[in-house]
Amino acid sequence: MQLDFALATSGFLLAQHFIFPMKHQVLGLHHVTAIAGPAQRNYDFYTKLLGLRLLKKTVDFDAPDTYHCYFGDEAGTPGTVLSFFSKPHGALGRPGTGEAATLSYSVPAGSFPFWMERFEEHQVPCHSLSDQFGEPGLAFSDPDGLSLALIVGNTPDERRPWITPEMGQAVALRGLHAVQLTLPRTDDTLGLLTELFGYRILQQHGARYRLVTDAVSQAALLDVVEAPHGRPGIIGIGSVHHVAFRVADEDVLRHFRERLAARNLPVTPFLDRRYFHSVRFIEPGGLLFELATDTPGFTIDEPLAALGTHLQLPAQLESRRAQITALLPTLTTT
Repeated sequence: MQLDFALATSGFLLAQHFIFPMKHQVLGLHHVTAIAGPAQRNYDFYTKLLGLRLLKKTVDFDAPDTYHCYFGDEAGTPGTVLSFFSKPHGALGRPGTGEAATLSYSVPAGSFPFWMERFEEHQVPCHSLSDQFGEPGLAFSDPDGLSLALIVGNTPDERRPWITPEMGQAVALRGLHAVQLTLPRTDDTLGLLTELFGYRILQQHGARYRLVTDAVSQAALLDVVEAPHGRPGIIGIGSVHHVAFRVADEDVLRHFRERLAARNLPVTPFLDRRYFHSVRFIEPGGLLFELATDTPGFTIDEPLAALGTHLQLPAQLESRRAQITALLPTLTTT
């Protein structure tokens, strides 16, 4: 697939704007959810080392003996959030094709010396990233092997970061920058992202495509890599579980659910995840995608100043609080 695909889809998208109301948009990335090992190690790395805020300490609604922790900016703004299911006794994942391979966070220009010194101090190996799209970066992994990068984007990131005593305005993570999807074939996935979700191909270098949505200024990028001879990945600890895209509200969510179903893609009914409403589906390349609403947000069960300070359970699990608490390992977040 070459750049003529981008030209063809751009014409298709122009026609789409006349058919569908502009409010029916995907607004870039909402959050990414991955699988971690021990919850304490995961919490320490993302809050104490990377300086993100613990937004919510809850459980996997479908497996309530498992922590589900959300990290991001002060309020959990869509596009800044990374969450984890903690499975300390689970199997390790194996990197490969058919998965979201790398997550990148946006950082300010001039912050790399701080981050390199910090990684060295905490014995986190890192290396400079020669990105094919002209954006300098630092590549590293979390303690479970999840592939991460800090990127200075081509467009200044004006998002207000979460500030800590060790992490000032000049160096703090702004939010999600891009997600890399590695697939054995990319045609159908690119078709979904451009024809339905409104992304366009910004650049192409060989078998690597950079997609962008013009609906938002940040958390707007996806890198899609075709690796036809790559070894299939295995999802486990250190892997991305799903990538969630942002939509404004339930009306937009309903619109996209209907269109996904019309494409004969396996899509769930509406899911109430307490902090957002969503649907999940398997995209043509086999990845688990989610569409998630902006509302109601993380302050639905805790005030802004107290986010992440108490174990929160959905109403359907509250009667089992004592049982669930007894099963969960200790997680110290102070």
